[in-house]
Amino acid sequence: MPYCFDIGGTNIRFGMPEGNGDVPVIHSVPTPTHSLAQFVEAISGLIEHEGRGRHNSIAISLTGVVHPETNKVRVANIPAIDGVDIAHELTKKTGLPAVVANDADCLALAEARVGIAKDANNVFAIVLGTGVGGGLVLDGNLVVGRNGATGEWGHGPVVDPTANGIVASIGQFKCGCGQVGCLDTVGGARGLERIHRSLHSDNLASEQIVSMWLDGDINANKTIVVWSEMLAGPLAMIVNLLGPDVVPVGGGLSNASELIALLDEKVRKRCLFPADQPLVLPAKFAKNAGLVGAAQLDVPSIKGVA
Repeated sequence: MPYCFDIGGTNIRFGMPEGNGDVPVIHSVPTPTHSLAQFVEAISGLIEHEGRGRHNSIAISLTGVVHPETNKVRVANIPAIDGVDIAHELTKKTGLPAVVANDADCLALAEARVGIAKDANNVFAIVLGTGVGGGLVLDGNLVVGRNGATGEWGHGPVVDPTANGIVASIGQFKCGCGQVGCLDTVGGARGLERIHRSLHSDNLASEQIVSMWLDGDINANKTIVVWSEMLAGPLAMIVNLLGPDVVPVGGGLSNASELIALLDEKVRKRCLFPADQPLVLPAKFAKNAGLVGAAQLDVPSIKGVA
């Protein structure tokens, strides 16, 4: 059974699996972003001081892509480990086998194995957090594509800047991946804020926008309508392409169940075979999916263990 870590650009969260599949956060420390040695020490220190010698491996969820052959990670916001086989480094330090996976993949695995999509054959999970991510699980197993990228529906120049003709145009924005017009630029929390700013010249946090929308604010309502239109079409196309039984949603925006219900309604109307029951649903483990999904990773089968 593994020691589980959820690694973001701000914090490293640590937990250990419980019998029901949940992995509560036991402790967290700031993420060392510029020193590989300090990064490795932070994780080994959590195991030493909080782990109590109970487990025999390390499983990590992180915001980045893991190459399936080299095990090197691409993590733009943690330069200390960008381009590094961090599993190998941790094994050298601790003597424990380690595995690393993308956070959206871990969300998909968590929800397919022990979450709202438990026992479903086909699960496409999406992350609506700072940006947009996704992961695919078929028959209980992660699908890992070329170069480690699967389910990355947030990238590609597919944004309709008119939101299906609702507005003249909010323009298109350059994505961190280098392309222009990716869903990642409009679909997550920062994207929602960008849409609101473009429409109303008003700088508000995503939480404020959603709260105002729920309270009936006209400007916030327009923002949410535009946001949901921009996401619904591409997500419906993904549903038509993959045929998922359930689309669990994690990330900060999933905390607003009304927002996800609106997106679900619009997606189902656009599907080739519209479902009668909700398809796009808030994830069960939206707050700790990284840890729960990490616990479900197959640690013994990883490549390149030192």
